[in-house]
Amino acid sequence: MIIIAVVVFATTAFGGIVLASHVLRDVYAPWMLSLGHALLGATGISILGTALSRVPSNNTLMLSVVLFGMTAMGGLTLASFHLRKKIPPKGAVLTHATGAISGFLVLISLVLLR
Repeated sequence: MIIIAVVVFATTAFGGIVLASHVLRDVYAPWMLSLGHALLGATGISILGTALSRVPSNNTLMLSVVLFGMTAMGGLTLASFHLRKKIPPKGAVLTHATGAISGFLVLISLVLLR
C-alpha cells in the first residue's frame, strides 16, 4: 500500500512541477492539470490514511501524513487563486512544493528503511 502511495505522489509531483513552472513564468496554469494534481494528491493522502489505520503506531508514516495534510491545505489556498483566475504568489507555490517534497522524502525513507 505504501508503494502505491509513492507512485501516486510521484505522479502528482510531475503535475506539480508543470503547474509550478507556469506560475514561476507568470502564466496561468491549465485548470484540468490543477484539478488532476489535487485529485491525485487527495488520493495519495487517502491511501496513506488507510495504511496508517492498518499498522501499529508508526511515527514516520504519521509524519508523512501530517506533512502531506498540511501541504494539501496550502494547495487549497493555491486552488482558490485558480478559481479566481489569478496567478498565486510564487512564495506560496514554493512553500507548497517544499511541504510536498518533505512529505515525499519522509515517505521514501519509510520504504527504503524497511
